[in-house]
Order: sequence, then structure tokens, then C-alpha cells
Amino acid sequence: MGTSPATAGTRRSATVRALALLAVGATALSTGGAGATGLAAGPATGSRQPSPHVRPASSGHITAAGRVAPLPTSQCVTEIGIHCYSPLQYRTAYNLDPLYRQGITGKGRTIVIVDSFGSPTIQHDLEVFDQQWGIPDTQVEVVKWGEVPPFDPTNPDHTGWAGESTLDVEYAHAVAPDAHIILVETGVAETEGVTGLPEMMDAEKALIKAGRADVISQSFGATENTFPGYDKGDFKSLTDLRYAFQYAAAHDVTVLAASGDAGATDYQADGENLYPYKVNSWPSSDPLVTSVGGTRLTLDDTGRRTAPDQVWHDDYGAAGGGVSGVFARPWYQTGVAKVTGNHRGTPDISMSAAVDGAAWTYESYDPARVGWHLTGGTSEATPIFSGVVALAAQLAGHRLGQLGPRLYGLALTPPQFSGIVDVTAGDNSWDTVTGYQAAKGYDLASGLGTIDATRFVHALAGR
Repeated sequence: MGTSPATAGTRRSATVRALALLAVGATALSTGGAGATGLAAGPATGSRQPSPHVRPASSGHITAAGRVAPLPTSQCVTEIGIHCYSPLQYRTAYNLDPLYRQGITGKGRTIVIVDSFGSPTIQHDLEVFDQQWGIPDTQVEVVKWGEVPPFDPTNPDHTGWAGESTLDVEYAHAVAPDAHIILVETGVAETEGVTGLPEMMDAEKALIKAGRADVISQSFGATENTFPGYDKGDFKSLTDLRYAFQYAAAHDVTVLAASGDAGATDYQADGENLYPYKVNSWPSSDPLVTSVGGTRLTLDDTGRRTAPDQVWHDDYGAAGGGVSGVFARPWYQTGVAKVTGNHRGTPDISMSAAVDGAAWTYESYDPARVGWHLTGGTSEATPIFSGVVALAAQLAGHRLGQLGPRLYGLALTPPQFSGIVDVTAGDNSWDTVTGYQAAKGYDLASGLGTIDATRFVHALAGR
């Protein structure tokens, strides 16, 4: 992470940057000065080539100083100028409560969340979060992978990832309260240009091998174009990193990834400037991964919709989506070939991500800003959906594996059976790049759409 989270969106207005204190698009990255040396499973980049640098995906912390208590949506609109939502509102909006009444809470299933550095206060913060909303506590299992440095609250790299870790854990837990959560903290060498992706892939494969993962939530990524060799049509530096996903597929583990926060474009290798044309990012673009895009929900104080969901596109970011420059269209997207062409299209499904519709999180890792904060981005959508997958896996009584074939198969059935709700409004244009328009059926802005969780979980589980 060669740039701090606060400078990641340099093309945004000064006002937006001041509001979005952690606006670091879900696929932003920074330049590395050396290849992935010393990591046996790393990409073959060469010692002097820049390598993609994974960065946290949380976007849009709104307040610098933490609030002592979360506000209702109506008050957020009046005082802050954006909508804000609690986990209880999401439960209502996505029709999750009937599942809980049926005893479907994620019990017996494990969600693995992978973030660099993690948060030293994650357990305490989750307990405060749970107490506020009346959610049963759980013990987060923290796995340190590699040499994780001591947490430094004055280091924006550390606090950026701590914010991401907090968002991921709190919202995966909020949706699947009885699922076991493993937070994997990796020790990324930020200043030496060594990519953090091989460490993350190594950690994921190890947990899958140990039988410890049912669903993996990834709120990070790197623009495909920044991988060494991409401009020459040599994708080996990227495809060499797929081993964790291949292992997951062989062991029926579901892998999710955020589609990005910069619409149809994304960040160049400097981590500050956006490409002036359409690009995509990995791991979201991998056919072995379910890509989770973003919507904007409009809810009242109770969580009831006052307008249909739209593709996330506000002053702070836009939902990632488009076609891969690396991967061919997977077989399960054959039915949407008129949209994707011959390439893998993203996202597959979308959940709440808008900053104008941000989620309340509780954070205390930084003594200077303890309290309640607001966060948006597809790194919010991804852990929310990981909780939904955990619910379906509990109901099915087994892991669900790759979701692509199931999702596109369900989309062929009526919504009352599939639980997939089409999103037909909005687009994911961002910066100077015209994006994709939502439309009836599959599109490159919202994927197949969003969900009614009660119907979707039963359909996904086949029960």
C-alpha cells in the first residue's frame, strides 16, 4: 500500500475526499518495487518488475471522530446528508428474520475472512456491536498468517485494514449470527513492494486443507491490467495465484470476492489514478469465485424499502462490474453470452454497498476515533453475502461449493422460487468512464440482481 487510504481517490473532489476518509476502492492497489521474492507460491514477476499490491476495500468512512451512538436513518439524512443503516434494517430489507425463526442461523458453518494486519480490538468491537443491536455474541477465531507486525494506530495501512476487518466480521456475523468466524490476519510487507496476494492465497489453501472453511469472504483485489505481463498477453503472474481457488473448488468451498468500488474502471499501479477506460479486477474476475457487486438501498427507519434497489452509484463510488481481460466466459454464463461476449462477466450477484446507505460499524482500534462509524463499498456487500451463503449451507447440511452454476440456474426460474430479485435501475459509470446500465435480466452493473434471502436460501440449499 504505497498510498494511504485517504489519498486513494485523488480524482474525487476535495469535499468527497474529506467525507470518505477511507475511500480506497475495492480494487485499488499500489506500485511494488520488486517481485514476490521469498514466497514460493507467488507470481513469477521478476525482481525489478512492479507487482500488484492488495489493498483493503472499505470505502467511505464518513466521520473522523467516532459517534457515541448510531443514528436512525432519518436523522442521518438530516445531519450527515446520507442514508445510514443498522444490521437490523438489513435483516428486514433482505427478509432474513423468517430464516432465524426457522433456526437457520449459520450454526455449524464457518466463514473465513482474510485481511492484512487485522484489528487488535476485533473481539471487543464485535461485542459492543452485538450489544447495541441485540445480536448473540460469538468468539472470533484469529489466525495470524506469517509475521504480522504489531498494530500501529498511527499507520494508515494498519488502520485501513483494521476498518476493513471490522466491517467484514461485524456484517458476516450480523447475517449469520451462529456461524463460526475465522479472521485470517496476514503480515504484508508494505514498503518493499512484495505483493500480499500469495500470502492470502497460502492462508486460504491451508485453512481449506485443514477442513476449516465453508465460505471465504474476500474484500480485496487488484486490477488485472497491473499484473506483470498483462500488456503482453502473458497472464501467468495472475493465473499462478489461482491455486487456492482451485483447491476450494475441489473441496466444495465457496469463495466470494468484492467486485470493486470504482464502477467500470479501477486503479492503476500507482494506487491513485484510475484507468481512463473499462477494466476489471482479480479475484472478482476469476470464474472460480462468486463476484459480489453493489446496490443502493432506500430504506425507512425500520428497514422497509421506500424505493426499489438500484445499482450503487453515488458521490463516493460505484459498483464494480464489467468483463475480464484474462478469463474466458465460464460455461455457467453461456445463457448471458449476449451480455458478456466471450469473456467472464462480473458481478454475479449484488448486495448493499452504497455510501449513501452506509452500514454502522463499531471500532476502537484507533484511540483517536473510538466509536460508531459508517462504511460502504462492495466490501460491505461481500461479507453480507457470505453470511447468506452460510445460512444456506446450514440448511443444506453441506458446503455449497462453487455458486456460479447454481446462481445462473436459479435465475432461469421465477423470482418467487429463486429468491433472485432483478435490479433494473442505475449504472456503474465512474470518473470519466461510462459504465454499464442495469437492465432486465443479467447485466454488468448488478449481475443477476439482488436477493430475497428467505426464498433465496431455500432455493440455494435445494430445500
